[in-house]
Amino acid sequence: MSERLDIILFGATGITGKTTIPYLYKFAAEKSSLKWGIAGRSKQKLKDILSETAKRIDVHDLSHIPIIIADVENEDSIRSMTAQAKVIINCCGPYKLYGEVVIKACVDSGTHHLDLTAELQFIEEMKLKYHKEAEEKGIYIVNACGFDSVPSDLGTLFVEKHFEGTMNSVEMYMHTYFQAGSTSDPKIGYGTWASLVNAMGDFRNILSLRKKIYPKPLSDLRPKLSLRYPFHKIDNKWALPYPTTDAGIIQNSHKYFYDNEEKRPIQVRSYILMDSFITAMSVIFRGFFLFFLAQCKFGRNLLLKYPEFFTGGFFSSKDIPDDVSERIHFSFTLLCKGWKERITEIKCDTPTNKTVVGRISGINPVYGVTGLAATLGAISILKEPKQLPFKGGVYTPAVAFSKTSLLDELQKNGVIFEIISNKED
Repeated sequence: MSERLDIILFGATGITGKTTIPYLYKFAAEKSSLKWGIAGRSKQKLKDILSETAKRIDVHDLSHIPIIIADVENEDSIRSMTAQAKVIINCCGPYKLYGEVVIKACVDSGTHHLDLTAELQFIEEMKLKYHKEAEEKGIYIVNACGFDSVPSDLGTLFVEKHFEGTMNSVEMYMHTYFQAGSTSDPKIGYGTWASLVNAMGDFRNILSLRKKIYPKPLSDLRPKLSLRYPFHKIDNKWALPYPTTDAGIIQNSHKYFYDNEEKRPIQVRSYILMDSFITAMSVIFRGFFLFFLAQCKFGRNLLLKYPEFFTGGFFSSKDIPDDVSERIHFSFTLLCKGWKERITEIKCDTPTNKTVVGRISGINPVYGVTGLAATLGAISILKEPKQLPFKGGVYTPAVAFSKTSLLDELQKNGVIFEIISNKED
Protein backbone atom coordinates (compact mmCIF):
# COMPACT_ATOMS: atom_id res chain seq x y z
CA MET A 1 0.00 0.00 0.00
CA SER A 2 2.91 2.41 0.73
CA GLU A 3 3.96 2.33 -2.93
CA ARG A 4 0.53 3.28 -4.18
CA LEU A 5 -0.41 6.77 -5.31
CA ASP A 6 -2.78 8.45 -2.90
CA ILE A 7 -5.30 9.42 -5.61
CA ILE A 8 -5.77 8.49 -9.25
CA LEU A 9 -8.22 10.54 -11.29
CA PHE A 10 -9.82 8.22 -13.85
CA GLY A 11 -11.42 9.85 -16.90
CA ALA A 12 -9.11 12.84 -16.67
CA THR A 13 -9.57 13.97 -20.28
CA GLY A 14 -13.34 14.44 -20.03
CA ILE A 15 -14.93 17.77 -19.12
CA THR A 16 -15.36 16.89 -15.44
CA GLY A 17 -11.95 15.24 -15.22
CA LYS A 18 -10.02 18.16 -16.62
CA THR A 19 -11.81 20.61 -14.32
CA THR A 20 -10.90 18.41 -11.34
CA ILE A 21 -7.15 18.34 -12.04
CA PRO A 22 -6.53 21.92 -10.79
CA TYR A 23 -8.10 21.00 -7.44
CA LEU A 24 -5.88 17.95 -7.16
CA TYR A 25 -2.85 20.10 -7.90
CA LYS A 26 -3.90 22.78 -5.40
CA PHE A 27 -4.58 20.47 -2.46
CA ALA A 28 -1.59 18.23 -3.20
CA ALA A 29 0.60 21.34 -3.07
CA GLU A 30 -0.93 22.28 0.28
CA LYS A 31 -0.36 18.75 1.57
CA SER A 32 3.13 17.92 0.30
CA SER A 33 2.81 14.23 1.12
CA LEU A 34 -0.15 13.77 -1.27
CA LYS A 35 0.81 11.92 -4.45
CA TRP A 36 -1.60 11.73 -7.36
CA GLY A 37 -1.87 10.66 -10.97
CA ILE A 38 -4.31 10.65 -13.88
CA ALA A 39 -5.70 7.80 -15.94
CA GLY A 40 -7.55 7.25 -19.20
CA ARG A 41 -7.40 5.48 -22.54
CA SER A 42 -5.02 7.71 -24.49
CA LYS A 43 -1.52 8.49 -23.29
CA GLN A 44 -1.22 11.41 -25.70
CA LYS A 45 -4.52 12.96 -24.58
CA LEU A 46 -3.49 12.60 -20.97
CA LYS A 47 -0.16 14.35 -21.71
CA ASP A 48 -2.04 17.07 -23.55
CA ILE A 49 -4.46 17.65 -20.67
CA LEU A 50 -1.56 18.01 -18.23
CA SER A 51 0.06 20.54 -20.53
CA GLU A 52 -3.23 22.41 -20.97
CA THR A 53 -3.83 22.42 -17.20
CA ALA A 54 -0.34 23.77 -16.50
CA LYS A 55 -1.13 26.77 -18.70
CA ARG A 56 -4.56 27.28 -17.09
CA ILE A 57 -3.23 27.34 -13.54
CA ASP A 58 0.02 29.11 -14.49
CA VAL A 59 2.56 26.53 -13.37
CA HIS A 60 5.76 25.68 -15.18
CA ASP A 61 5.25 21.97 -15.78
CA LEU A 62 3.02 19.01 -14.83
CA SER A 63 4.78 16.41 -16.95
CA HIS A 64 6.04 14.69 -13.79
CA ILE A 65 2.48 13.66 -12.84
CA PRO A 66 2.12 9.87 -13.30
CA ILE A 67 -0.02 8.72 -16.23
CA ILE A 68 -1.82 5.37 -16.12
CA ILE A 69 -3.45 3.81 -19.18
CA ALA A 70 -6.83 2.27 -18.37
CA ASP A 71 -9.87 1.47 -20.50
CA VAL A 72 -13.28 0.30 -19.27
CA GLU A 73 -13.35 -2.12 -22.20
CA ASN A 74 -10.24 -3.81 -20.79
CA GLU A 75 -10.91 -5.09 -17.27
CA ASP A 76 -7.27 -6.05 -16.70
CA SER A 77 -6.20 -2.45 -17.31
CA ILE A 78 -8.80 -1.21 -14.83
CA ARG A 79 -7.64 -3.71 -12.23
CA SER A 80 -4.03 -2.63 -12.81
CA MET A 81 -5.03 1.01 -12.34
CA THR A 82 -6.94 0.46 -9.10
CA ALA A 83 -4.04 -1.59 -7.69
CA GLN A 84 -1.84 1.51 -8.02
CA ALA A 85 -4.05 3.82 -5.94
CA LYS A 86 -5.37 4.23 -2.43
CA VAL A 87 -8.38 6.18 -3.75
CA ILE A 88 -9.90 6.35 -7.23
CA ILE A 89 -11.92 9.40 -8.29
CA ASN A 90 -13.99 8.03 -11.14
CA CYS A 91 -15.13 10.68 -13.66
CA CYS A 92 -15.92 8.18 -16.41
CA GLY A 93 -19.68 8.13 -17.07
CA PRO A 94 -22.38 7.33 -17.87
CA TYR A 95 -21.89 5.07 -14.87
CA LYS A 96 -24.62 2.64 -15.89
CA LEU A 97 -22.39 1.73 -18.84
CA TYR A 98 -18.89 2.23 -17.46
CA GLY A 99 -19.06 2.43 -13.67
CA GLU A 100 -19.38 -1.10 -12.33
CA VAL A 101 -16.14 -2.42 -13.78
CA VAL A 102 -14.24 0.24 -11.81
CA ILE A 103 -16.06 -0.41 -8.53
CA LYS A 104 -15.56 -4.16 -8.88
CA ALA A 105 -11.83 -3.67 -9.48
CA CYS A 106 -11.58 -1.31 -6.50
CA VAL A 107 -13.20 -3.84 -4.18
CA ASP A 108 -10.95 -6.60 -5.53
CA SER A 109 -7.77 -4.54 -5.08
CA GLY A 110 -8.66 -2.93 -1.75
CA THR A 111 -8.99 0.60 -3.15
CA HIS A 112 -11.43 3.26 -2.01
CA HIS A 113 -13.68 4.74 -4.71
CA LEU A 114 -15.58 7.99 -5.26
CA ASP A 115 -17.77 8.72 -8.25
CA LEU A 116 -19.87 11.63 -9.45
CA THR A 117 -22.94 9.75 -10.61
CA ALA A 118 -26.45 11.14 -10.52
CA GLU A 119 -27.88 7.80 -11.71
CA LEU A 120 -29.97 6.54 -8.80
CA GLN A 121 -30.51 3.07 -10.21
CA PHE A 122 -26.76 2.60 -10.60
CA ILE A 123 -26.26 3.72 -7.00
CA GLU A 124 -28.84 1.25 -5.71
CA GLU A 125 -27.41 -1.60 -7.81
CA MET A 126 -23.87 -0.98 -6.55
CA LYS A 127 -25.07 -1.00 -2.96
CA LEU A 128 -26.94 -4.24 -3.52
CA LYS A 129 -23.97 -5.95 -5.20
CA TYR A 130 -20.91 -4.63 -3.38
CA HIS A 131 -21.84 -3.24 0.05
CA LYS A 132 -21.25 -6.45 1.97
CA GLU A 133 -17.88 -7.23 0.34
CA ALA A 134 -16.69 -3.63 0.70
CA GLU A 135 -17.75 -3.70 4.35
CA GLU A 136 -15.77 -6.89 4.97
CA LYS A 137 -12.66 -5.43 3.32
CA GLY A 138 -12.94 -1.98 4.91
CA ILE A 139 -13.28 -0.30 1.51
CA TYR A 140 -15.33 2.90 1.16
CA ILE A 141 -17.37 3.32 -2.01
CA VAL A 142 -18.98 6.78 -2.05
CA ASN A 143 -21.44 7.55 -4.84
CA ALA A 144 -22.82 10.95 -5.91
CA CYS A 145 -19.76 12.80 -4.64
CA GLY A 146 -20.07 15.90 -6.83
CA PHE A 147 -22.68 18.64 -7.19
CA ASP A 148 -25.06 15.67 -7.08
CA SER A 149 -25.29 15.26 -4.12
CA VAL A 150 -22.71 16.68 -1.70
CA PRO A 151 -24.18 20.19 -1.17
CA SER A 152 -27.75 19.00 -0.57
CA ASP A 153 -26.85 15.88 1.45
CA LEU A 154 -24.36 17.63 3.75
CA GLY A 155 -26.54 20.74 3.72
CA THR A 156 -29.45 18.80 5.21
CA LEU A 157 -27.18 17.60 8.02
CA PHE A 158 -25.94 21.16 8.50
CA VAL A 159 -29.48 22.46 9.03
CA GLU A 160 -30.34 19.51 11.27
CA LYS A 161 -27.41 20.32 13.56
CA HIS A 162 -28.75 23.88 13.94
CA PHE A 163 -32.37 22.81 14.38
CA GLU A 164 -32.17 22.21 18.15
CA GLY A 165 -35.14 19.89 18.20
CA THR A 166 -36.41 17.25 15.79
CA MET A 167 -36.66 17.74 12.03
CA ASN A 168 -39.59 16.08 10.31
CA SER A 169 -39.26 17.29 6.73
CA VAL A 170 -37.17 19.17 4.20
CA GLU A 171 -38.50 20.94 1.13
CA MET A 172 -35.51 21.65 -1.09
CA TYR A 173 -35.62 24.42 -3.70
CA MET A 174 -32.85 24.59 -6.30
CA HIS A 175 -32.26 27.79 -8.25
CA THR A 176 -29.63 28.65 -10.85
CA TYR A 177 -28.98 31.87 -12.70
CA PHE A 178 -26.36 33.38 -14.97
CA GLN A 179 -24.32 36.35 -13.91
CA ALA A 180 -24.49 39.28 -16.37
CA GLY A 181 -27.43 37.84 -18.26
CA SER A 182 -27.94 34.73 -20.35
CA THR A 183 -25.74 33.24 -23.03
CA SER A 184 -26.25 31.07 -26.07
CA ASP A 185 -23.29 28.85 -25.17
CA PRO A 186 -24.01 25.35 -23.85
CA LYS A 187 -24.03 25.09 -20.06
CA ILE A 188 -23.56 21.38 -19.32
CA GLY A 189 -21.61 18.65 -21.14
CA TYR A 190 -22.62 15.43 -22.81
CA GLY A 191 -21.64 13.04 -19.99
CA THR A 192 -24.14 14.64 -17.62
CA TRP A 193 -26.82 14.55 -20.33
CA ALA A 194 -26.19 10.84 -21.01
CA SER A 195 -26.45 10.07 -17.29
CA LEU A 196 -29.74 12.00 -17.08
CA VAL A 197 -31.23 10.19 -20.07
CA ASN A 198 -30.26 6.80 -18.63
CA ALA A 199 -31.67 7.77 -15.24
CA MET A 200 -35.03 8.73 -16.79
CA GLY A 201 -35.10 5.47 -18.69
CA ASP A 202 -34.39 3.43 -15.56
CA PHE A 203 -36.97 5.17 -13.39
CA ARG A 204 -39.34 2.19 -13.21
CA ASN A 205 -36.62 -0.14 -11.91
CA ILE A 206 -35.64 1.93 -8.88
CA LEU A 207 -38.57 0.91 -6.65
CA SER A 208 -37.91 -2.81 -7.13
CA LEU A 209 -34.23 -2.31 -6.32
CA ARG A 210 -35.09 -0.42 -3.14
CA LYS A 211 -37.31 -3.26 -1.98
CA LYS A 212 -34.30 -5.60 -2.24
CA ILE A 213 -31.95 -3.21 -0.43
CA TYR A 214 -34.47 -2.21 2.24
CA PRO A 215 -36.68 -5.29 2.80
CA LYS A 216 -38.10 -3.66 5.94
CA PRO A 217 -39.23 -0.21 4.79
CA LEU A 218 -40.12 2.50 7.24
CA SER A 219 -43.74 2.83 8.26
CA ASP A 220 -45.41 5.93 6.92
CA LEU A 221 -43.99 8.94 8.71
CA ARG A 222 -46.44 11.34 10.28
CA PRO A 223 -47.12 14.16 9.78
CA LYS A 224 -46.68 13.31 6.10
CA LEU A 225 -44.89 15.68 3.75
CA SER A 226 -46.96 15.77 0.56
CA LEU A 227 -45.65 16.83 -2.82
CA ARG A 228 -46.90 20.20 -3.99
CA TYR A 229 -47.92 19.88 -7.62
CA PRO A 230 -48.12 20.84 -10.42
CA PHE A 231 -46.42 24.06 -9.18
CA HIS A 232 -46.54 26.65 -6.41
CA LYS A 233 -45.06 30.07 -5.77
CA ILE A 234 -42.36 30.90 -3.24
CA ASP A 235 -40.14 33.99 -2.95
CA ASN A 236 -41.73 35.41 -6.13
CA LYS A 237 -40.61 32.37 -8.13
CA TRP A 238 -42.47 29.37 -9.49
CA ALA A 239 -41.53 26.03 -7.94
CA LEU A 240 -41.91 22.79 -9.92
CA PRO A 241 -41.49 19.26 -8.56
CA TYR A 242 -37.98 18.14 -9.48
CA PRO A 243 -37.21 14.39 -9.53
CA THR A 244 -33.57 14.88 -8.61
CA THR A 245 -31.13 12.27 -7.36
CA ASP A 246 -30.49 14.52 -4.37
CA ALA A 247 -33.81 13.63 -2.73
CA GLY A 248 -33.12 9.90 -3.06
CA ILE A 249 -29.60 10.30 -1.68
CA ILE A 250 -30.82 12.31 1.32
CA GLN A 251 -33.49 9.68 2.06
CA ASN A 252 -30.89 6.91 1.84
CA SER A 253 -28.64 8.82 4.25
CA HIS A 254 -31.37 9.21 6.82
CA LYS A 255 -32.49 5.61 6.45
CA TYR A 256 -28.91 4.72 7.49
CA PHE A 257 -29.01 7.14 10.44
CA TYR A 258 -32.34 5.65 11.51
CA ASP A 259 -31.01 2.09 11.36
CA ASN A 260 -27.62 2.79 12.92
CA GLU A 261 -27.97 5.88 15.10
CA GLU A 262 -31.65 5.72 16.09
CA LYS A 263 -32.37 9.13 14.57
CA ARG A 264 -35.89 9.89 13.40
CA PRO A 265 -35.93 9.83 9.56
CA ILE A 266 -36.43 13.01 7.55
CA GLN A 267 -38.88 13.28 4.66
CA VAL A 268 -37.66 15.09 1.53
CA ARG A 269 -39.35 16.78 -1.41
CA SER A 270 -37.40 18.62 -4.08
CA TYR A 271 -38.34 21.48 -6.38
CA ILE A 272 -36.70 23.66 -9.00
CA LEU A 273 -37.37 27.40 -9.12
CA MET A 274 -38.31 29.27 -12.30
CA ASP A 275 -38.36 33.04 -12.64
CA SER A 276 -41.58 33.24 -14.67
CA PHE A 277 -44.83 31.34 -15.18
CA ILE A 278 -44.15 30.99 -18.91
CA THR A 279 -40.74 29.41 -18.24
CA ALA A 280 -42.31 27.08 -15.68
CA MET A 281 -44.97 25.87 -18.12
CA SER A 282 -42.37 25.39 -20.85
CA VAL A 283 -40.22 23.27 -18.51
CA ILE A 284 -43.22 21.15 -17.50
CA PHE A 285 -44.16 20.31 -21.08
CA ARG A 286 -40.57 19.75 -22.20
CA GLY A 287 -39.87 17.60 -19.15
CA PHE A 288 -42.85 15.34 -19.79
CA PHE A 289 -41.83 15.02 -23.45
CA LEU A 290 -38.22 14.09 -22.63
CA PHE A 291 -39.32 11.63 -19.94
CA PHE A 292 -41.74 9.99 -22.39
CA LEU A 293 -39.01 9.62 -25.03
CA ALA A 294 -36.58 8.13 -22.50
CA GLN A 295 -38.92 5.21 -21.74
CA CYS A 296 -37.96 3.33 -24.93
CA LYS A 297 -34.63 2.50 -26.53
CA PHE A 298 -35.41 4.36 -29.75
CA GLY A 299 -36.30 7.51 -27.83
CA ARG A 300 -33.17 7.31 -25.66
CA ASN A 301 -31.02 6.94 -28.77
CA LEU A 302 -32.59 10.08 -30.24
CA LEU A 303 -32.01 12.02 -27.04
CA LEU A 304 -28.39 10.88 -26.82
CA LYS A 305 -27.71 11.67 -30.47
CA TYR A 306 -29.19 15.18 -30.49
CA PRO A 307 -28.75 16.77 -27.04
CA GLU A 308 -28.59 20.33 -28.41
CA PHE A 309 -31.86 19.94 -30.32
CA PHE A 310 -33.87 18.46 -27.45
CA THR A 311 -32.60 20.89 -24.78
CA GLY A 312 -32.35 24.10 -26.77
CA GLY A 313 -28.55 24.00 -26.59
CA PHE A 314 -28.43 23.74 -22.78
CA PHE A 315 -26.70 20.34 -22.95
CA SER A 316 -24.05 19.75 -25.59
CA SER A 317 -21.42 17.32 -26.79
CA LYS A 318 -19.09 20.31 -27.23
CA ASP A 319 -16.67 21.59 -24.61
CA ILE A 320 -18.15 24.04 -22.13
CA PRO A 321 -16.27 27.37 -22.08
CA ASP A 322 -14.70 28.12 -18.70
CA ASP A 323 -16.15 31.62 -18.62
CA VAL A 324 -19.67 30.18 -19.02
CA SER A 325 -19.26 27.72 -16.13
CA GLU A 326 -17.89 30.44 -13.86
CA ARG A 327 -20.96 32.60 -14.51
CA ILE A 328 -23.45 30.00 -13.29
CA HIS A 329 -24.65 30.64 -9.73
CA PHE A 330 -26.66 28.14 -7.70
CA SER A 331 -28.51 27.90 -4.44
CA PHE A 332 -30.37 25.24 -2.50
CA THR A 333 -32.91 26.66 -0.07
CA LEU A 334 -33.92 24.09 2.54
CA LEU A 335 -37.28 24.73 4.19
CA CYS A 336 -37.20 22.47 7.24
CA LYS A 337 -40.10 21.84 9.61
CA GLY A 338 -40.29 19.88 12.84
CA TRP A 339 -40.56 20.27 16.60
CA LYS A 340 -38.60 22.22 19.16
CA GLU A 341 -38.89 19.13 21.40
CA ARG A 342 -37.17 15.78 20.92
CA ILE A 343 -39.55 13.42 19.10
CA THR A 344 -38.67 9.76 18.58
CA GLU A 345 -41.88 8.10 17.40
CA ILE A 346 -42.34 7.60 13.65
CA LYS A 347 -46.03 8.50 13.70
CA CYS A 348 -46.51 11.73 15.61
CA ASP A 349 -49.84 13.56 15.83
CA THR A 350 -48.37 16.63 17.50
CA PRO A 351 -48.38 19.55 15.03
CA THR A 352 -44.95 20.81 14.02
CA ASN A 353 -43.95 23.98 15.87
CA LYS A 354 -40.58 24.99 14.44
CA THR A 355 -39.26 26.09 11.03
CA VAL A 356 -35.61 26.53 10.09
CA VAL A 357 -34.51 27.72 6.65
CA GLY A 358 -31.01 26.94 5.44
CA ARG A 359 -29.22 27.76 2.23
CA ILE A 360 -26.26 26.36 0.31
CA SER A 361 -24.89 28.52 -2.49
CA GLY A 362 -21.93 29.05 -4.77
CA ILE A 363 -20.82 29.28 -8.38
CA ASN A 364 -19.91 26.84 -11.15
CA PRO A 365 -21.98 23.97 -9.73
CA VAL A 366 -21.66 21.27 -12.37
CA TYR A 367 -17.90 21.32 -12.79
CA GLY A 368 -16.33 23.56 -10.16
CA VAL A 369 -18.23 22.29 -7.13
CA THR A 370 -18.08 18.74 -8.48
CA GLY A 371 -14.30 18.74 -8.85
CA LEU A 372 -13.86 20.44 -5.49
CA ALA A 373 -16.16 18.06 -3.61
CA ALA A 374 -14.68 14.94 -5.17
CA THR A 375 -11.10 16.00 -4.40
CA LEU A 376 -11.85 17.01 -0.82
CA GLY A 377 -13.86 13.81 -0.33
CA ALA A 378 -10.93 11.70 -1.46
CA ILE A 379 -8.61 13.60 0.88
CA SER A 380 -11.06 13.05 3.76
CA ILE A 381 -10.87 9.30 3.21
CA LEU A 382 -7.07 9.45 3.24
CA LYS A 383 -6.58 11.87 6.12
CA GLU A 384 -9.53 11.18 8.42
CA PRO A 385 -10.08 7.41 8.46
CA LYS A 386 -11.21 7.42 12.10
CA GLN A 387 -14.05 9.82 11.24
CA LEU A 388 -15.51 7.53 8.58
CA PRO A 389 -18.20 4.92 9.32
CA PHE A 390 -16.84 2.12 11.51
CA LYS A 391 -17.03 -0.38 8.66
CA GLY A 392 -16.42 0.00 4.94
CA GLY A 393 -19.28 -0.21 2.46
CA VAL A 394 -21.21 1.62 -0.23
CA TYR A 395 -22.30 4.96 1.25
CA THR A 396 -23.86 8.32 0.51
CA PRO A 397 -21.77 11.48 1.04
CA ALA A 398 -23.55 12.41 4.29
CA VAL A 399 -23.04 8.94 5.78
CA ALA A 400 -19.39 8.77 4.73
CA PHE A 401 -18.38 12.32 5.65
CA SER A 402 -20.76 13.51 8.39
CA LYS A 403 -18.03 13.38 11.03
CA THR A 404 -15.16 14.60 8.83
CA SER A 405 -14.05 18.16 8.04
CA LEU A 406 -15.44 18.03 4.49
CA LEU A 407 -18.20 20.60 5.05
CA ASP A 408 -15.75 23.02 6.68
CA GLU A 409 -13.31 22.57 3.80
CA LEU A 410 -16.07 23.26 1.26
CA GLN A 411 -16.89 26.44 3.19
CA LYS A 412 -13.27 27.54 2.99
CA ASN A 413 -13.34 27.06 -0.78
CA GLY A 414 -16.42 28.99 -1.80
CA VAL A 415 -19.44 26.80 -1.02
CA ILE A 416 -21.55 28.70 1.50
CA PHE A 417 -23.66 26.92 4.14
CA GLU A 418 -25.84 29.26 6.20
CA ILE A 419 -28.98 29.47 8.31
CA ILE A 420 -31.41 32.06 6.93
CA SER A 421 -34.05 31.91 9.64
CA ASN A 422 -34.88 29.95 12.77
CA LYS A 423 -38.42 30.38 14.13
CA GLU A 424 -40.73 28.69 16.58
CA ASP A 425 -44.38 28.70 15.48
